[in-house]
Amino acid sequence: MSLQLYYITDRRQFAGDAREQERRLLEKIRECAAAGVEYVQLREKDLSPRALEQLACKAVTAVRGSGTRLLISSRTDVALACGAHGVQLPGNDLQASDVRAVFAQSGVRAPVIGVSAHSLPDVLSAEAHGADFAVFAPVFEKAGAANAKGLEKLREICRRAHAAMLVFALGGVTLENAPLCVEAGAAGIAGIRLFQENEVSGIVKFLNT
Repeated sequence: MSLQLYYITDRRQFAGDAREQERRLLEKIRECAAAGVEYVQLREKDLSPRALEQLACKAVTAVRGSGTRLLISSRTDVALACGAHGVQLPGNDLQASDVRAVFAQSGVRAPVIGVSAHSLPDVLSAEAHGADFAVFAPVFEKAGAANAKGLEKLREICRRAHAAMLVFALGGVTLENAPLCVEAGAAGIAGIRLFQENEVSGIVKFLNT
């Protein structure tokens, strides 16, 4: 099984004015879709719900026809309105089972629901409530600061008893240290800068060689 990849967006890290940042973000999403990245999480927390929905609709178009699944951070309503594949939930948000019920009430039978996790209990809770996967962070760093025990925690989580749910590694992951996450048991790599600062096809080739 090849390593799964998960791009988390942050248009404000791109240079230029607001229009240029959006253009470059959508270009990067299309690049990820063309390269075979499994998931793109639209995580533009500063936008109003209306502005997020408008951007999400453009992002849905950007991944259309590919195997890439578009997830919206937190906002189930926006995901439903724009036809995204699912949502990524913060660890302190609604349970995955409750959100799945909301999708079902709207006629969406198989949404993708990921959950952000920072500990083994977070992962166990997400798994118990039927999340498709968890994104564990921070592995190597958070806000630029080193996290000495992150890799150890990732290993503990990935090797938990009766593990059935996939876990992605996030937080300071680079091409150089990604193999350590794989050795720890991560099913995939998540990141912002990793994708925004590199050619995506090169990342996919390097990490799946």
